Amino acid sequence: MFHRTLLPIPLAAALFVLSACGSNNGSSSASAPAASAPAVSMSAQDALTTATPIKHLVVIFGENRSFDHYFGTYPNAQNPAGEPAFTAAANTPTQINTLNQKSLLTSNPNFLNTANNAFSAGSGKNPFRLDRSQANTNGQSHDYRNEQLAYNNGAADLFPKFTGNNGAGSGSTFGTPGLVMGYFDGNTVTALWNYAQNFAMSDNMYTGTYGPSTPGALEVVSGQTNGGVSSTGAAQGDNVIADGAGGFTVNGDSDPTGDLCSATTSVTMSANNKNIGDLLNAKNITWGGFMGGFDLSATNPNGTTSCQRSTFSSVLGATKVDYIPHHNWFQYYATTANLAHTRPTSTALIGQTDPLDSTAKPVHHQYDINDFFAAVSSGNYPSVSYLKAPAVGDGHPGNSDPIDEQAFYTKVVNFLEQQPDWKNTAIVITYDDSDGWYDHAYTTPTTSSFDPTADQLNGVGTCNAAGATQGVGVTGAAVNGRCGPGTRVPFIVISPYARSNFVDHTLITQASVVKFIEDNWLGGTRIGGGSHDAATGSLNSLFDFTNGGKTPAVFLDTNAGTKLSSAPAMN
Repeated sequence: MFHRTLLPIPLAAALFVLSACGSNNGSSSASAPAASAPAVSMSAQDALTTATPIKHLVVIFGENRSFDHYFGTYPNAQNPAGEPAFTAAANTPTQINTLNQKSLLTSNPNFLNTANNAFSAGSGKNPFRLDRSQANTNGQSHDYRNEQLAYNNGAADLFPKFTGNNGAGSGSTFGTPGLVMGYFDGNTVTALWNYAQNFAMSDNMYTGTYGPSTPGALEVVSGQTNGGVSSTGAAQGDNVIADGAGGFTVNGDSDPTGDLCSATTSVTMSANNKNIGDLLNAKNITWGGFMGGFDLSATNPNGTTSCQRSTFSSVLGATKVDYIPHHNWFQYYATTANLAHTRPTSTALIGQTDPLDSTAKPVHHQYDINDFFAAVSSGNYPSVSYLKAPAVGDGHPGNSDPIDEQAFYTKVVNFLEQQPDWKNTAIVITYDDSDGWYDHAYTTPTTSSFDPTADQLNGVGTCNAAGATQGVGVTGAAVNGRCGPGTRVPFIVISPYARSNFVDHTLITQASVVKFIEDNWLGGTRIGGGSHDAATGSLNSLFDFTNGGKTPAVFLDTNAGTKLSSAPAMN
């Protein structure tokens, strides 16, 4: 069990709770003077005024999984022998937008569309279950253009043709693009299903735009993908495209310009719009981005260090580098980047703007994932924390898998549930993109785009729908490249204030995370510059702020994802 050391509170945020007690025996004589109770100190974060009881938000940002890929048959698991069992509670909601409807498991539109015949044979065009032994899969195509083509004007019937990846593996449909139709159930993604059972989940959460990891990383911190700056000053294929208004929109995965670990042989990019870190800095609210492998001075148990720190996975049977630059939300922005990976001056300053580094630039809130555990353990628990696992635990097919992924999630949740501030914490688990995995849910665009090559959702050069408006760029001009909302991904809220065994249907996007932060800590201040934060849906329906924070903690086994009878010992 970790113990908190209370930090000094800035004068403006100081709060002392004083109580007085006295006695009255009913006589007319004067009672003894009231005795003052000792002053009760609280952390600077807890002393801040917030719109809800939530004082600490932790966003665990996973990689490349669609909602159907992980929850397509929820809450019904096959429960074969030898795999962790899952049995749903009797009060589990029945109205959930899954594959268990409209014959989607047996007469899927991808099965019926003959255009997929050359890419997937037989039943591989229908959704099919992947078991726990098949957790290590290849990734699928998750290109901005290809995902739009797969959704085919809302028919969602061309996934094997456009996002299926012809990769090697085991089983009759591994090694063909039909793998894109595969899904896991509660016998593999057991932890996520158990979190959904005991807390709140959305079945209507979408990426802000189509495309891969970097656009999702930008959306979840800024609600915007326009404002990209290519290191060459020109558009670069599908990664950074001309927006039609003299600027660029980010549609693909380019490393952040200047990061010591960024590739030196390819085009990199930065972004010139604001993100939520800028707004938090303006109000001196503690926050941080915590990335696996970010501390270049550390040495892993296998002897690796610097940008090549790596971790072995027995599930993958391989070793993967921990830090992936193009997954790092805040490294694209000059105002929040820590390009040199400069270490914090002390654990006590994690979450705050640190003294100047050797380049005379402020160290801007970017840390290693190990710094998160160290800071919280010391009592310095930032108000807002974005977490990314080392690559083997981030969920991205090819360098991770559902079993290693849930090991990271359960480690974080088990740890936070044993902290003094669990009482006012909310954890969000969500994803950067769908990886192109099949998901039947389609939402019509609200942000239209008309790039003649990249946009293909409703026809050549078209992403549009009745009532949609063209995306707005950082300068206020209408821009291309922001077709969205994009693909549906999982979204779970874990908190003493989360509704229990609840599925919310409110349409939300990655910018809804930004909106929650703005509404809770910043009085509804918006980023502006075309950010989706103003128009996106709210997360509030996933919470019950009248229950007094009574939703019970749930501790899960880090390997099997099954419930533990008591809190595990913490290292």
